[in-house]
Amino acid sequence: MDANTELIWYASYGSNINEERFYCYIIGGRPKYAKTNYLGCTDKTLPVANEELYIKSELYFANMSETWNQGGVSFLSNKVGPKSETWGRMYLITKTQFVQIFEQETGRQNVIIDFDKALKEDYVFAKRSWYGRIVYLGKQNGHPIFTFTNEAELTPTRPSPEYLNTIATGIKQCYSYSNDEIIEYLLDKRGVQNEYTPEQLHNLLLS
Repeated sequence: MDANTELIWYASYGSNINEERFYCYIIGGRPKYAKTNYLGCTDKTLPVANEELYIKSELYFANMSETWNQGGVSFLSNKVGPKSETWGRMYLITKTQFVQIFEQETGRQNVIIDFDKALKEDYVFAKRSWYGRIVYLGKQNGHPIFTFTNEAELTPTRPSPEYLNTIATGIKQCYSYSNDEIIEYLLDKRGVQNEYTPEQLHNLLLS
C-alpha cells in the first residue's frame, strides 16, 4: 500500500493532544499561544479517527522552545515501566502525514522513516533531532501505533504556562478528568515539579 494512503496511528502526548493545535500540522495555521505558523501537510485530510491512549512511559519536559516562550516541551522517557503512565491521544493518519508532521515539528526536510524497521527494533531515524527516535506502541484496530521522542534522557526544564494550558485543554477534550486530577497529573512531571504550585496550575487551567 502507498505511504500516501496507508493508515497508522500517531500517538501524541504533549501539545498535540489538543485537537486544534494538532490540526495546524494537517491543514496549516498558527495554534493558539504558539509563535509558529505551520504550512500543514500536502494531504490536508483530517484524521480518520482519534482515541485516548495510555502510554507506559513517563512524560517530562525538556529543552527550550522558541515556539513556546523558551519553555520546555514534552518528551517521553525511554524507560518503559508498568508504573509509568502518560495520558495521550492518537490520530489515525497516513504514513506520509506522519513524516510531514515530524518535519514541521523539527524544521527538517526530506525525512525518511522506515516504519517496518520501527516495528522490529529500537530505531533512531534522525540523530541529534529533538524527536528523532520513533517508538512502536502496538496496534489498534489493525493499524500500528507510533510516536516519537528523544534518543536520550534530557535535563528537565520548566514549560511555559501557555504550553501547559494547551496540554490541559487537550486532556479535557479527550478525557473526563477533573481539574484537580489534571493538576495532580502535571505536578508529578519533571520540569513541572518544584516549578509550579497547585494554585498556579489551577489558574492556568482556567485561563
